[in-house]
Amino acid sequence: MANLTQKQGWRETHLGRLMGAALRRFDARVLELMARNIEVPLALSNLAARAQVGAAHVHITRHLPLQGARLTDLAAQAGMSKQAMGDLVDQCAAWGMVAREPDPLDARARRVVFTATGLSWLQAFQDAVAQAEDEFRSAVGDDVATVVSLGLEAYAM
Repeated sequence: MANLTQKQGWRETHLGRLMGAALRRFDARVLELMARNIEVPLALSNLAARAQVGAAHVHITRHLPLQGARLTDLAAQAGMSKQAMGDLVDQCAAWGMVAREPDPLDARARRVVFTATGLSWLQAFQDAVAQAEDEFRSAVGDDVATVVSLGLEAYAM
C-alpha cells in the first residue's frame, strides 16, 4: 500500500491514458478542420462548429462501409451497443448524412448508407484526417510519427 501512496504520477502518464488523450486531441482537431471546410455541407459545418457533432458521430464516419451496413454490424464494428449506434444513426439521418434503406439480401432488414451529403462529409473527414496527421508528423517529427504509427498498428491488430 505504501507504494501506491508514494508514486501517484503513473495514473496520469500510463500508456492508456496518453493514448486516450491523444485520440481526443486528434478527433477534436479533425472536427475543427471539418467545421472550417467549405466543402462540408453548411448545416453539418455549423453543427461541427457548435460542437453538436462529436467524437461519437465520428464512429459512423469511421466504420460505415461505402456499400452500407446493417445497424448490428455497424455497432459491432464501432464497439458500441446496438441501441447507442441506433441513436447516432437517428441523429445522422436527421442531419441528412445517412439513410436507412432496405437490405437487398434480406427484405426484413435495413441497411444504413451514406447519402450524397454523407459522402461529402466523408470526403471532408478524409481531408481533415490527412491534415491532422500531417500536423502530428510536424509536431513530433517524421521518425517518431512513423514509430508511433507502426507501434499502434501492431498493438491494435
